[in-house]
Amino acid sequence: MLKIALALTVITGITLYVVWRGLGKAFKLRPGPLVPLLTAMTLAVEFLGPFGERLIFPALKHDFGLDLPYAAMDWLSYSVMGLVSCLFVCFLAAEVFISLPPVEKKIDLQRRTFLTFGLVSVGATAVGEGQARAEPTVRRIDIPLKSLPAALNGFTIAQISDLHVGLMIDRAYVENVVAITNGLAPDLIALTGDFVDGSVPDLTDAVAPLAALKSIHGSYYIPGNHEYYWGAAPWFDEFKRLGCTVLLNQHVVIGDGDSAFILAGIPDLSAQRRDDAVKPDLEQTLKGAPPDLVKILLAHQPASYELASAAGFDLQLSGHTHAGQYFPFTLLIGLFQRYYKGLNRHENLWVYVNRGTGYWGPPLRTANPTEITLITLRPWTSAT
Repeated sequence: MLKIALALTVITGITLYVVWRGLGKAFKLRPGPLVPLLTAMTLAVEFLGPFGERLIFPALKHDFGLDLPYAAMDWLSYSVMGLVSCLFVCFLAAEVFISLPPVEKKIDLQRRTFLTFGLVSVGATAVGEGQARAEPTVRRIDIPLKSLPAALNGFTIAQISDLHVGLMIDRAYVENVVAITNGLAPDLIALTGDFVDGSVPDLTDAVAPLAALKSIHGSYYIPGNHEYYWGAAPWFDEFKRLGCTVLLNQHVVIGDGDSAFILAGIPDLSAQRRDDAVKPDLEQTLKGAPPDLVKILLAHQPASYELASAAGFDLQLSGHTHAGQYFPFTLLIGLFQRYYKGLNRHENLWVYVNRGTGYWGPPLRTANPTEITLITLRPWTSAT
């Protein structure tokens, strides 16, 4: 509850600044009923998305049988939230600009600056929405692992993460992700959490295409924090029905003989806040595992790297961060996550962080495209 209250307070403060200061300067809004009314309307639209998904929309749909354009309402809400956050940054930049030595021109510098920076923000939001809805890019990367058997040289893992199927990411998007992934002909598919934003009954049809994922060694799934928001246990059953192996503090041995490695998976770090019985436990995860095989961990949050490193894993595949998703958060994410995108090295552990195959909240991606990763395992050499 404290985090929710803090988030609402921050959103409210940002919106107040944008409307009262930013738009007030840009459009010369005078004190009166218009400004507080515009502020209240903006906040109402912004709060519609997060509250609507979990409280308002389900009640209207299931309890009252109202068939409304919930996806459009969700899109509008999060789009406004994204625009307001961009305007906030641009208007702060405008504050800095107008604080510089005055320009000798007979213009209203404050109004011109706020209006210009506001238009830039609107343009950036429009571009970001287009990039968010674009087809996911395929990022191909080779990762060298010590002690990798020669027979596993060239083994490929397709990673899909943070798909966030829900009101804004629908079945058609999922079908396209499946088609792209299958076209890569991977040896194994890793699904690293945050696949859904909704309940099983509401999203069964939307996630159904995941059953068509094809690889030699199958699909392996771990939950992210969002699965726990919507009822994790039913979703575990659903992913099993879709043909995925769910790894919860468990491991499997992929291959046999001299061409084998360990693939393990843990619950999300946030799970322990809901149930101590499902917290990540790498000792349990590796129980009974052959000690000398290469070990790969599926962990939704890259912050699991300390646990993985201590347990002797060679590679961790994660998601969660969306690499900040859109400006300005693409610049700020590094303040909160040590490893937040791409390939990183921590002691003897590689940590690869997928930027997200979908998006969450504001449908924006600023120079930060959605991603399906094709990882190729390579043997470690002296030149690595």
